Amino acid sequence: MWGEHDQVPKNPFTSKTSIGRWREEMLDRDIGPKKKRRGKDWYYNAGEDFFFVQEASMHSFTAFSAHSYHAGMSFGVADGVGGWVASGINPAVFSQSLMYHAHRYSRNAWAGEPEIDPTLDYEQREQVEGWELTPYNCMDLAFGGVQRERDVQAGSSTACFLSLNSSSGLLRSANLGDSGYSIIRSSNVIYREKVQTHFFNCPKQLTKLPTKPERKFARFCIDSPKEANTYSVKLRDGDIVVAYTDGFSDNVFPTEMLSICSLAGRKDATEDEQVQTMADNMVTYARQCMMNRRRASPFEKEAAREGMFFRGGKIDDVTIIVALVRETS
Repeated sequence: MWGEHDQVPKNPFTSKTSIGRWREEMLDRDIGPKKKRRGKDWYYNAGEDFFFVQEASMHSFTAFSAHSYHAGMSFGVADGVGGWVASGINPAVFSQSLMYHAHRYSRNAWAGEPEIDPTLDYEQREQVEGWELTPYNCMDLAFGGVQRERDVQAGSSTACFLSLNSSSGLLRSANLGDSGYSIIRSSNVIYREKVQTHFFNCPKQLTKLPTKPERKFARFCIDSPKEANTYSVKLRDGDIVVAYTDGFSDNVFPTEMLSICSLAGRKDATEDEQVQTMADNMVTYARQCMMNRRRASPFEKEAAREGMFFRGGKIDDVTIIVALVRETS
């Protein structure tokens, strides 16, 4: 999060660029009634975090027809490393570019293996058009896209990529750094992604270094998608998946996240509205916590374990994606 008087370098992704147009579309997504988010400088003050959400479609063909149907969902979050501001680099440029390229690759892929009727003869089986993209593959390809992006001079970011296969119910993930996600089932956190750090408050990160540095750059960590944690699990009806950047996990305890989800689920509203309320309330609560110096935060407790003193919440950007899993016949 940039301070009021920080000299933030200009973001080259204007609304005339493909990344800039996509960024505006993502920030202007339909998020339900009475949910107006846009402000005069909304697009340019989105912070150092960014995200993507992309439905995956599968195309199948027979001798007589062609079909396209929903195959799943891919989504992710990224947190640009703020230390680049001191070197004249806008941290948001890297995270926005990474999420754009993740979207670009995900939209032409499925979230998992296709389903083909095994009782049919080989000649009768439908031919499936498309290709499978795992979160790890997506991270690797998206990072390559950032490396080739001319408008991204340098930068780095954490990354958390997930995919949900609507046919099998399989969730897969790849995570590098201290962003992450949790899976909630029956009011319990059944899985919480572990953070990856080099040392306290220094997460693993995807990094692009300048090819021709015109100034002295600070020392940065360089990590590879190969170092990402990967995980897969079969989800059940009613499971809730919450992906977040560290602005949330550094300020909100898992028990508090459960309470927020539970309270939102009791409201007389559609499930889509309930899920949006969960995300909204998590962001609001995290922002309240980070400004509170009298309340012990997860970041304060982690600092104490490392023998360091820190009091209260940690000011940062917050990005949340909430997914509710429903089994359909």
